[in-house]
Amino acid sequence: MRSLAVIAALFLATLMAGCGLLPEVKDETIGWSANKLYTSAKDSLNEGSYETAITYYEKLESRYPYGRFAQQAQIDIAYAYWKSDERESAIAACDRFIKLHPNHPNVDYVYYLRGLVNFNEDLGLLGQISQQDMTERDPKTARESFEAFRELITRFPDSKYTPDARLRMTYLVNALASLEVHVARYYMKRGAYLAAVNRAQYVVKSYPDVPATEEALFIMVKAYDLLGMNDLRDDAERVMRKNFPDSVYYTRGLNRPEPWWKLW
Repeated sequence: MRSLAVIAALFLATLMAGCGLLPEVKDETIGWSANKLYTSAKDSLNEGSYETAITYYEKLESRYPYGRFAQQAQIDIAYAYWKSDERESAIAACDRFIKLHPNHPNVDYVYYLRGLVNFNEDLGLLGQISQQDMTERDPKTARESFEAFRELITRFPDSKYTPDARLRMTYLVNALASLEVHVARYYMKRGAYLAAVNRAQYVVKSYPDVPATEEALFIMVKAYDLLGMNDLRDDAERVMRKNFPDSVYYTRGLNRPEPWWKLW
C-alpha cells in the first residue's frame, strides 16, 4: 500500500510539472483601450465573426464598465448572441439592458430585438423542403415574441421599429391560430372529434378575424356532424356560409395538398 501511495504521489508531481511546461495562452487584448476593444468588436460584428465580437464585448464590459462604450456594447452583444444562435443569452442580455437602462434613447430597439430573437427561429433545410412552418412548432417562442413586440408598441408607439413590430404581431396571431387549427385537424384524423371541436372553437373565439377561422369553422361542422350533434352542426354551418360562402372546404374538405416530396 505504501508503494502504491509513493507511485501515486510521483505521478501527481510529474503531472503537475508537465502542466507547467505547457505554453501559456497570451491575451492579445491586454492593454487595449476601450476604444480599440469596441472598434475591434464592431468590426468583427460587421464581418459576421460573432463569437469574436462577443469575446471583445465581454472584455470591454469587464474592463471599462462605466465608460462611454459600455452601454452600446451591451446592446451590440445582445445582437451578436442572437446572430450566433445563442437565443437564451440574447434574451438575457436584452432583459439586463432594459433593467439597467430603462430610459436609454435606444431602449426601444432592445425591445424590438427581444421580439426578433424569438420570432426568427430557424427551421432548417428539412423544415423548408417539407413545407414545415412556424405554425407546426412549439408556440411558446411565438407567444414570447408577440409579448415583446406588444410591449414595444405600448411603451413606444412612435418608435421607428413599431410599424414593423405591428406587422410581425399580425403574422404571429395568424401563426398561433393556424397552430390551433393544425392540432384540431390532427384530432379529426384520429377520431377525437370533441377535442377537435374544442380547439376549433378556441380559434373562432380568440382569433375571429384571421384566415384560419375558415378552416376552424369547417372542422366544427364536420366534427359536430360525426358526433351526431345536428343542431350545433347547423349553427356552425350557418356561420361559415355567411362568412365564407365560396369556401374551398365545401368541395375539398380537410384534404390538404401534399408537399412535392410526398408525390412519389
